[in-house]
Amino acid sequence: MRNKSVVTEARQIQLAIDLVNLGARLQVLEAETSLSRERLLKLYKEVKGVSPPKGMLPFSTDWFMSWQPNIHSSLFIDIYRFFGRNARLTGIEAIVRAYRLYLEHVEVNQLECVLSLTRAWSLIRFLDAKMLTTVPCTECGGHFVVHAMDLHRGYVCGLCNVPSRAGKTRQAAANAAAESLHMPAALVTAARVAAKPLRIHQPA
Repeated sequence: MRNKSVVTEARQIQLAIDLVNLGARLQVLEAETSLSRERLLKLYKEVKGVSPPKGMLPFSTDWFMSWQPNIHSSLFIDIYRFFGRNARLTGIEAIVRAYRLYLEHVEVNQLECVLSLTRAWSLIRFLDAKMLTTVPCTECGGHFVVHAMDLHRGYVCGLCNVPSRAGKTRQAAANAAAESLHMPAALVTAARVAAKPLRIHQPA
């Protein structure tokens, strides 16, 4: 501990603060930082003013298959992969920056924020573990989250085939979501704008 870099520790603290402000659960902080549980508890209380919620993290992949969660999860993973391809970001840094852009995107398009940071973090872990994957919709061409072991031939997404259980306003909601989700150029522009305040430096 005596040899621990002050700069490294400061970065870990800042990362923990960013995660707490974005709504991360304590288990995410423990997994993604090198700070002790006691320090994380103290930091969480200092930032939020309350103790962290108790209980286990979401562990089922089924949540991501529901209509709205699937749409928002698919949007998030597209943003996450955009940062990976164009800014060469990986791990928790890519998750944090992609989630910030996701929040900005749903706010600009006046959509409900369905995906929490903890869910987004879990989504990446499920993808890395090959429990989930993405496949293209045969009608719109967008990539959507699916169970890796399911049959995907002729897959049609929840935007092109809105389920009846989505509610009376499902078509209006689907149209609004489709307008925001099926505009790659707008997403690229938003990501470029977001990259500047987030201080992303692409390698030369």
